[in-house]
Amino acid sequence: MRSRCSLLSSVPTAFSRGPHTNSSMTKQKDAKAAKWTEAKVDETPFGLPHWVHTVFVPLFIMTSTFFTAPTVWIICTAFKGDLVEFVQNLHKVPLLWPSPTFEAAKIIGWFAALNVALLLLVPSKRLLGPITPEGNQPVYRLNGVSCFLLNHVILYIGGAVFKLYNLGIVYDHLGSILVTLSYFALLGCFLLYVKGRLAPTNKDASVTGNPIMDYYWGVELHPAVLGVSLKQIANCRLGMMCWSVMLWSYLFKQAELYGSVSNSMILSVVLQSVYCLKFFHWEGGYFHTLDIMHDRFGYYIFWGVMVWIPSVYTLTGMWLVEHPIELSPVYFYSVLAFGLFSIYVNYEADAQRTSRSPPQLCRATQGKCKIWGKDPEMITATYYTAEGTPRTNLLLVSGWWAVARHFHYVPELALSLAWSLPAQYGGFIPYFYLVYLTVLLVHRSGRDELRCSDKYGKDWEKYKARVPYRMVPFLY
Repeated sequence: MRSRCSLLSSVPTAFSRGPHTNSSMTKQKDAKAAKWTEAKVDETPFGLPHWVHTVFVPLFIMTSTFFTAPTVWIICTAFKGDLVEFVQNLHKVPLLWPSPTFEAAKIIGWFAALNVALLLLVPSKRLLGPITPEGNQPVYRLNGVSCFLLNHVILYIGGAVFKLYNLGIVYDHLGSILVTLSYFALLGCFLLYVKGRLAPTNKDASVTGNPIMDYYWGVELHPAVLGVSLKQIANCRLGMMCWSVMLWSYLFKQAELYGSVSNSMILSVVLQSVYCLKFFHWEGGYFHTLDIMHDRFGYYIFWGVMVWIPSVYTLTGMWLVEHPIELSPVYFYSVLAFGLFSIYVNYEADAQRTSRSPPQLCRATQGKCKIWGKDPEMITATYYTAEGTPRTNLLLVSGWWAVARHFHYVPELALSLAWSLPAQYGGFIPYFYLVYLTVLLVHRSGRDELRCSDKYGKDWEKYKARVPYRMVPFLY
């Protein structure tokens, strides 16, 4: 959910995969770019057959991830996060497997209804997203910070003041919630597939002829219902919003179990909550990322934000519920400072390039700004739209973007380490998200490189010459 080319877009338009113009010169350029792109898309690792990554891999990912979410819950709750004990008792897992319940469906339904209502009713700014290959511009509502705060206030008042539910209700029903979400996500992906085939929102929709790949990757780029972006609802207002809400439910559950809240739980929850709040402050910038601009809306994204975020992103807090560790003041404040500094660096890196709102710094000012007290250095890069129209972007070579081409991933990894460190020596489970995120972001940096090299050609090579490291200076 956090990937984008290192660019400052004068007109943030996705690039073409084929020539569509009357200019013979531009046709040749587009044809060359299209040929290069398709070659990269069709490559398979280790020379494996094409069907491996279009049939076997999607089926494997969809099957394995479906069982992963309830499994991590079982490890955390039934086996207290002990992987060795879990492996020794695999024969008991089927007996512990959660079932979908009406109560879980009701919790999910109320949360979804609340957040759709807040998105539509809370005063918002209208944002036009990047222009798509077919010339469309998705529309988004920017009211994330208000909705984030209202979520927490409403859910707390409902439980603490009106006693409509136990504040630890999410943890109480977590297994059933994760299984219910998994089935709902499978159905939702099917409905997205059918909608894309029968009633696409616009021309940014296509099929490969392989139903498995189309279901997995998605048919539409920006599906919408009644003008409301389904990507924004699912990615931002359900997936990202539930992250912090679930953590606070875990915190209240620990208070219920032990009569107090450990400072390890407070530290982890606060860092993650600040990060989520930062995300909603930066939400307009998120719509310029790889997830939104280029990835279609199918299982790959939809199941991920609906199930993977609640089950894996909150894993450290889930583990801490029944492990109330008290940290020394030095450890507590050192990790807090490290985590907050990581959030600041992550925000500043995005702000220097594209995402401060206002003023979106370099993009809004076309480079007429200061970065670290100096005029920014930039490379003007040319690319071509689907119609073959030449356009230019600015590739930033100042500030954090002179350190590495995808430097913004580094503070994200540092932050995920920071909110896992309160678990101290709690084994692998509290650090699982950090391992997963490392693999994800290293892989995404490669995807970013391919897209940017395809889009900008020689100008991207110039940028790489100026900024030789992909993520970590002198290492990678």
